Amino acid sequence: MGCVSPSVSYGSMLHAKGISVTPKVGTLRVSFHTEPQFLKPNPFQGLGYMQYNCIKIRLSMKSTIPSQKFCQYAQGVRSEHSQNVDFPRYYSKKEKKPFPTPIVELRRAARKRLKNKKSQPRRPVPHPRIGLLVKSLIPLAYNVYSARITLINNLKKLLKIVPVHACRWCNEIHVGPFGHPFRSCRGAHSDVRNSLHEWTSAHIEDIFLHVEAFHLFDRLENRILHRERFSIPRIPAVVELCIQAGVDIPEFPAKRRRKPIIRTGKNEFVDADETELSDPVPEVVEIPLLSEIPDSEIVAPSSEEETLCLAEETLEAWERMRRGAKKLMSMYPVRVCGYCPEVHVGPRGHKAQNCGAHKHQQRNGQHGWQSAVLNDLIPPRYVWHVPDVTGPPLHRELRSFYGQAPAVVEMCIQAGATVPDQYKPTMRLDVGIPSDDKEAEMVV
Repeated sequence: MGCVSPSVSYGSMLHAKGISVTPKVGTLRVSFHTEPQFLKPNPFQGLGYMQYNCIKIRLSMKSTIPSQKFCQYAQGVRSEHSQNVDFPRYYSKKEKKPFPTPIVELRRAARKRLKNKKSQPRRPVPHPRIGLLVKSLIPLAYNVYSARITLINNLKKLLKIVPVHACRWCNEIHVGPFGHPFRSCRGAHSDVRNSLHEWTSAHIEDIFLHVEAFHLFDRLENRILHRERFSIPRIPAVVELCIQAGVDIPEFPAKRRRKPIIRTGKNEFVDADETELSDPVPEVVEIPLLSEIPDSEIVAPSSEEETLCLAEETLEAWERMRRGAKKLMSMYPVRVCGYCPEVHVGPRGHKAQNCGAHKHQQRNGQHGWQSAVLNDLIPPRYVWHVPDVTGPPLHRELRSFYGQAPAVVEMCIQAGATVPDQYKPTMRLDVGIPSDDKEAEMVV
């Protein structure tokens, strides 16, 4: 495999005089030549690559190895969705949310843009910044709006057959025939109950959170002041995003421009003259606007096949809404407060001083606006995954072996839907659950 040539000439003189000296500690490098067959690249290149490096061993002698040409090979397993990842982190109310992109990277990108700005031609301004709609995203906005209504109506039907429990004192929920026994309650008087939950029946608002935002008639108008917070209606943030992207709802009108605005300053502009243009022709929308079904008219599915189709449709609506909202957020900016869950759909956040998070007195109740991510607009309520609905309830001692999934996904899975690949990492489907506590203690 290799050669080891220790050099001990430094002690030959002392050894001749009868003095025994312990050699100094050196570094021995054991390397592998490229000729052995087991170091050749893996023929199965689709599986990935594995890395072989030189091995360093600390010995009580020095070594001199002639210089040779060595190579490094890599082999590993590549997967689009990893398995058994950590659960989403729980952020304390006293902790600020991290920025989606670190400040250091934002500054580095800004310097790079400024450097390339001199040699490259000026890019066109995006349509939302000049008051126009992106016509290619209008059908997508209608699709997201319809997916949201379909999701709400289907969840109301699934609640008739899939039991969902909510804690009376905190915001935690559980999907399954029995509430979980874990001591994770952070509500009022939790110390008296030893952090145990007190389960009650859950509602649609507990499963699918309605994050509200101010409705803007003109998304480029001045920022909302504190005294105007009660005169402006608040609607679900996803609906507001769809309205700004082109969805026309009679109850919530929005200003539509046909000519770009004229900038007179950094934050000042005037509308272009549109009197010369002809009257706008109403566009025919292929996707009609749906409406929520009242709770009194909800009918549970009558058969297993109908339940399975309903679960698959609900899961598809959930994924369709999230994918579409993520594309809309890339063009129409959304802001979120770094201290509280307040969301604002628009280029700049509002000035309402209604932030009640930790140390809000130091900020005079103002929000710390930053770029929002998809989970800020559509927050998934993670619940514990029940491996077997008909089996025994979850055990408190086996908590580390159970996985988690969003509440909507867990309801659809318990109703018979197929598990999506993107949710398998946190569900821990390949983890064997011990049968008792003694078997769990033997797990390494």
